Amino acid sequence: MSQYLDLIQKIHSSPFRFVLVSSGGGTNAISEILKVPGASKSVLEAYVPYAKESLDYYLLKQPDHYCSLGTTLSMAAKAYSAAKKIDPQTNPKNLLGIAVTASLATNYSKKGEHKFFIAIQTYKYSSSLSYSFIKGELTREQEEQIVTDHIIQAIAQSCCVQKKIISENSSLKIKTVEAEKSWVQLVDSKIDFVSSSNRIPELIFPGSFNPFHSGHNSMSELAEKRTGLGLAYEICIQNADKPPLSYHEIEQTLKQFDYGHEWVLTKAGKFTDKAALFPNSVFIIGADTLTRILDEKFYLNRKDMLDQLDLFNSHNINFLVFGRKINNKFISLDSVSIPDHIAKRFSGFDEEIFRDDISSTLIRKERE
Repeated sequence: MSQYLDLIQKIHSSPFRFVLVSSGGGTNAISEILKVPGASKSVLEAYVPYAKESLDYYLLKQPDHYCSLGTTLSMAAKAYSAAKKIDPQTNPKNLLGIAVTASLATNYSKKGEHKFFIAIQTYKYSSSLSYSFIKGELTREQEEQIVTDHIIQAIAQSCCVQKKIISENSSLKIKTVEAEKSWVQLVDSKIDFVSSSNRIPELIFPGSFNPFHSGHNSMSELAEKRTGLGLAYEICIQNADKPPLSYHEIEQTLKQFDYGHEWVLTKAGKFTDKAALFPNSVFIIGADTLTRILDEKFYLNRKDMLDQLDLFNSHNINFLVFGRKINNKFISLDSVSIPDHIAKRFSGFDEEIFRDDISSTLIRKERE
């Protein structure tokens, strides 16, 4: 008989349904939840991308770190998105995306610390638990038991069936980010974008800005000087080839722009979507982004690509292209072959004017 029987029965009887994704640990919790009768009332899907290759496939990218808060938040946001697709009949307010990553004791010596992360994505908030073990103090089974306990307690709390609130201690850190009303409206596609000002953007710099760095700043200044337009940073919260952003990530990204920078949140993943949303605009892009815009694999065929790219003409969209280092080679606008019917839409900066090989990915890895 499960020691969590009463709590799991309450979870199954609640109006909440969820997708649970676990990597590196936490599978015992899945087993405990599924063996209690009535699991199909609450569990929409349980997925275990255990190998690194499987987690890469799930996230559509190789994460900076396989066991980290950022990775777990991305998994939970994608799990919540999956829950909405699997069960469109249930009110999104009663759906949860739950994710776990863990690095626990093994039969070989581990260089890193033993830890786990739990993230829960809901309609109105993102919540995370970060737990650090004292290395060597517990066995694998004991560590797994603590992971299991925290997962089930966290789910019960999110399903509003447990009065006991999980509290922080020397091993556990908790953070919850409540969504702004406009963020929820954007996620629900009730509005097209959220902006820091009432001004419609004219010079737009799309990116994840995770983090914003000196290269972004230099590009911004050069673009503003050339065009004479005021700039806004565009962050897409739900891109087709990336997991959706959690509310943690939205808050963290926007905090970087508190000092006079304008920003806009969208769900426009493709540049043709951005063009339709902000006609008569100039977009700042790197040469690496330009090569993706012109890659036929993202379209049905070459004719489809050329037809879609013609939207840049009909919406009067122009681009400022900055050179980027791609596979140890610096690529500028002159290195890219652009279809004739849109070629006049692109202008660039020579390497002598701008070159900065700084990378957000490297900065994140160094921080962690």
